[in-house]
Amino acid sequence: MAWCFDLGVTKYFDSRGFAVTVQSLPISRPKNSMNTRRITLLLCTAETLGMAGFALFAALLPQFQALWGLSNTEAGWIGGGFFLGYMLAVPVLTGLTDRHDARLIYLWAMLLTAVASAGFVFADGFWSALLWRVLAGIGLAGTYMPGLKALSERIDGASQSRAIAFYTASFGLGTALSFTLSGELAKLGGWQVPALLSGACALLAWALVYWGLAPKPVVAHTPRNLLDLAPLKSRAVLAYCLAYAMHNLELFALRAWLVAFVVFSGHFQGVDPWLSGTWVAMLATLIGMPSSILGNELALRFGRQRWLIGVMFASALLAVVVGLGAALPFWVMLVLVLLYAVTVTADSASLTAGLVSVAPASHRGAAMALYSCTGFTGAFLGPLLFGMTLDALGDQQLLGWWAAFALMGLLLTLGPLALWWAGKAREGSARL
Repeated sequence: MAWCFDLGVTKYFDSRGFAVTVQSLPISRPKNSMNTRRITLLLCTAETLGMAGFALFAALLPQFQALWGLSNTEAGWIGGGFFLGYMLAVPVLTGLTDRHDARLIYLWAMLLTAVASAGFVFADGFWSALLWRVLAGIGLAGTYMPGLKALSERIDGASQSRAIAFYTASFGLGTALSFTLSGELAKLGGWQVPALLSGACALLAWALVYWGLAPKPVVAHTPRNLLDLAPLKSRAVLAYCLAYAMHNLELFALRAWLVAFVVFSGHFQGVDPWLSGTWVAMLATLIGMPSSILGNELALRFGRQRWLIGVMFASALLAVVVGLGAALPFWVMLVLVLLYAVTVTADSASLTAGLVSVAPASHRGAAMALYSCTGFTGAFLGPLLFGMTLDALGDQQLLGWWAAFALMGLLLTLGPLALWWAGKAREGSARL
């Protein structure tokens, strides 16, 4: 029997050779699929725009150190201050999404992001710069995880994990945009220009979400405290939280100090690098997007725990080597940095998707608040510990940079150990 299809009509020829025509349903794209893509694109775009000021200080760190006479420890405080603000605010702001529509929290926080990003033009030293970066971190606390909550509440089924992967990968795209804007626009009109532009980008992100994302009523649940501690009872949630903290410690130490590392590499070898530090940072960050998305796909294929443990240990081993790249030819150092950027981000989306999968739906906002708080505690400590290590061993010595990167790798190993611990507990429960 032969078959052919033509514009909603199915034709086949029976055993006698006569053509028989059967009207079939027209092929159309499911409405839910189109809505899923629209919401994912909307929130990913808004996230990217809202992060335009994210890397302003890191991209111009050598310039700010010279301008304000900052030590490496002070620079680490300002670089980590962004995440300090995030860490202090995220338990409350993300926890509120279990009581109120995450969209509402997102909109107010994006307005704060716009003010804090543009307000950095008034910074004139350590304390004022730290203040504006803390406020910007509070803004991110009300947009990143609440945005993820808004996304996960509006998408169900198998599409949810992939939408989360794209959303978390957009964090890297926003960071890359920020490095590029800060580094290139500062050359044209000073560091105040990218600061003002990042505030305008945040306002555009606010407008996109305000007009593009419909409100969604919060599902009723039993009354609970604003700081809900129920997720602390889940060993799996705690393991993902610690793993995320170590992931962020490594990731944001790299992003905070990569531009300065490229500058040091040029000074150490007595050459002018053929690619500026901001461009290296932008490339390293952009690589993180496909790495994060592909990492989540591989986790779905081979098992999330197995993938996370393997890739995090691989990144820890590479961290011990990458700091020595400053003594190697520039192209070798660049390859090492980009390879390291792949391993650093290959676990990102899979960690977040894993947390969402193990958190009870009724306490998902609280679990995400705990996850984000512990995660960005690591993001705060990473740049600070990196800078303290450089001050202790010398930022003009290869030993100092090697030790700083190696310390990040050593601390990272706590993450896969926590995931292994949680996995062993689940295996024990399954046998009972």
